[in-house]
Parts: sequence; C-alpha cells; structure tokens
Amino acid sequence: MWKEISVLISKEVTLEWRQKFALNGILLYVVSAVFITYLSVGAKQGNISAPTWNALYWIIILFSVVNAVAKSFVQEHQGRQLYYYMIASPEAIILSKIIYNTGLTLILALLGYGVFSVILGNPIQDQGLFILNLVLGAMGFSASLTMVSGIASKAGNNATLMAILSFPVIIPILLMAIRISKNAMDGLDWSVSADKLLTLLAINAIVAVTGYILFPYLWRS
Repeated sequence: MWKEISVLISKEVTLEWRQKFALNGILLYVVSAVFITYLSVGAKQGNISAPTWNALYWIIILFSVVNAVAKSFVQEHQGRQLYYYMIASPEAIILSKIIYNTGLTLILALLGYGVFSVILGNPIQDQGLFILNLVLGAMGFSASLTMVSGIASKAGNNATLMAILSFPVIIPILLMAIRISKNAMDGLDWSVSADKLLTLLAINAIVAVTGYILFPYLWRS
C-alpha cells in the first residue's frame, strides 16, 4: 500500500506542477490578502494588536486552505476515478490525498507566516510552539477537508456542500489552533499549552481514522 501511496503522491505533485495556475493563484491570494489587511487596518502606523494579528492570520490561512484542498476530488473526472479504482486501494487513495494536502497546507501556512512577519510584524515569542501548532493545524485541516471534498464530489452542488459539511469539523481545530498560537505569542511555558496540543492531536487522529474507515464505502459508490 505504501508503494501505491508514493506513486499517487508523485502523481499529485506532477499534476500540480503542470497546472501551475492553481498553486500560483492560491499563493497570490495569500499575499494579496495580507497586503490588503496591511492597508486596511493601518498596520504601518503600528496600531495592530497581537490578538488582531492572530485572528487575521488564521482567517486568511483558513480560506486559503479551503480553496487549495477543495479541489482534491472535485477536479477528478469520473473516468480518472474509475481508473484509480482499478489500480489502487481506497485506503491508499485517501492517505495519499491527506499527506499531499498536509504538505500543501503547511506550505501555505508557512508562506502566510512569512508574509505576515514581513508586512505586519512578528509578535510571536515562542517560535517552536507556533511552528508545531502550524503542523498540527495543517494536518487537521487537510484530513477533514480532504474527506469532505470526497463527499462533496459525489453531489451536484459541490461548493455549497463543501462549505456546509466542513464548517462543524473545522471549528474545533481552528479554536484549538488559535488558542495555542495566542500562548505562543505571549511566550507562555509549553506546559500551559500541553492539554490543547493533545486535544488538537486527538482531533486530528479521530478525523484521519474516521476518513480512513469510511472512505472505502464512499469510494465504492
């Protein structure tokens, strides 16, 4: 199965490299959203607070990730899905999608962090905790949105169904990520965020395992 996963991930990377307009459009969205925030909130006068920085960062990253991951299954036409059904197991397909989307989400999160730091300043005191939070958040976002994308691809109104199904799944992950990043901003000890990190890790595990178990039934349909 791991050989199938590696081949499917390389396929995703190859397709993304050929269709550079998709990734470039998302990167442009991140940079332009940060720059518009810079102009609108008057950050050049230095009046943006740390909680505002934190909220704006996660809002922009969330919408960027939704746009990036939503196309996981929606862009696959039925002929290609039938081909995947014949050559690979559904477990390998969902795991390859989650791994690839996790990498893509992490790239977007780190890019947003870099652009925020350059344009709006960097109020983070504990960089290690913040980066760990980004990794766990990227895993949670990609696992939940990948599964929701698979469900939405079977329906006619993909965009609407994607928004409705992803909202209750994303909110707990987003709340944990915002609280942990706030602790990283304040420079608090890791023990203060330990329970939140474990909760976020548990949510990620539940979402990933649920998708791994349920996706084969969805894939057969």
